[in-house]
This record gives sequence, structure tokens and C-alpha cells, in this order.
Amino acid sequence: MPAVLRVKSYRFYFYSHEPNESPHIHIDRDSLSAKFWLEEVGLATNIGFSDKELQTLHSLVKEHQKILLEAWYEYFGNSS
Repeated sequence: MPAVLRVKSYRFYFYSHEPNESPHIHIDRDSLSAKFWLEEVGLATNIGFSDKELQTLHSLVKEHQKILLEAWYEYFGNSS
């Protein structure tokens, strides 16, 4: 599970066994977890984050979208 980015207490990563899904990023903090789509940033799943924190995560994904997409395509290739 390659870690792509760390911001404050958040870890941004993807699973190496998910190349057939659209580009996305998983974000964890403590026992909380969320998944965001990357091409058109949007929440895919949420386990435990509050609405306020999800807004923060959405902003962070948008802010780092280019880096996250580059990491996805570098790892999985452009045909994912």
C-alpha cells in the first residue's frame, strides 16, 4: 500500500491491488478512513470522519490533486 502523501495527521495512499478502479486515494487518520475519487474529486466512502473533517479532506485532495494523480498513473500506468 504505497503512501503518497502525509499532511498533518493524514496519510494518503492507495492499494496496489486496485488498478482496475478509477483513480482514487485512501486517507486515514487514527481509526478513521475515507476514499476520494481523483479525476473529478469526490467522496467515494467514509468510515468515521465528521462532515467538517470530510470538507477538510476534500480541500486537501483538490489542493494536491495533481500530485496524487501523477502518483496513481506512475504506479498503475495510464491504462488503469
